[in-house]
Amino acid sequence: MPIIHAVNGITEMHPVPAVSPRLPAAQVMEAGRDDRSKGQEHHTADHATRVAQQAYQEQVRQDPAPKPALLAQDIMTSPVTCLPSDSTLLDAWTVMQRKGIHHLPVTSVHGTLVGMISNYDLLPYSHELESINSTEPIAGHKLAGIMSSQVLSATPMTEIREIAHAMLDEQVNAIPIIDNLRHPIGILTTSDILRAIVHRSPLDLRT
Repeated sequence: MPIIHAVNGITEMHPVPAVSPRLPAAQVMEAGRDDRSKGQEHHTADHATRVAQQAYQEQVRQDPAPKPALLAQDIMTSPVTCLPSDSTLLDAWTVMQRKGIHHLPVTSVHGTLVGMISNYDLLPYSHELESINSTEPIAGHKLAGIMSSQVLSATPMTEIREIAHAMLDEQVNAIPIIDNLRHPIGILTTSDILRAIVHRSPLDLRT
C-alpha cells in the first residue's frame, strides 16, 4: 500500500519503494541493547579480573609467608607453682590467695603430675579456710581427697589451637604443660590465650 502523508493540509500519495524485509523496530532496539549489554558485561568482567589480579599480587607482596603455629611454650606461664598431693586444703588456699592464682597442679612424691586443684574445688570450704590460722578440721584435709585426678595435659610443643579445642570440649580453664617425664613445667589458662590474642594481634593459629 502507498504511504499517505498530510502536508499543509494537502494529501499526497507516494508509491512505496521496494525495500528488503526489516525486523520490527522493537526487535532492532532489543538487539542493539543486547549487543551493548554483552559489550558492557565483557568490559566489566575484564575490569573485575584485573582488579582481582592486582589485589592478589598486592597481597602477595605485602603478606609474608604464613606464620608458624603458636605453641604452648610460646605463651604458657612458667615456672608453675605446684603442691604435692599430701598438702592440705589450707596450703592450697593460702598459696592461691598469696599468688593470685586459681589452679594448682598436684604432684606425686616423685614430682609427676597426678591431679589438679582449683579455687572452685575449694569454694565449698572457703568460710572455714578464710579463718586466720584456721583450726577447722576441713582445713587439714589432704588435696588427694578432693583434687581432680583425671587431668588434661599438653606438651610445650602442642599447638594452641588443639589446647583451646580441648578446653572447650572438656570445659576446663587450665591445662598443665608437662615434660617427657610428666613433670609440670608450665600451665596454660584461658586468660593466657586471651592475653595472647590481645597482645600478639594479629594472631595466627593456623598450622
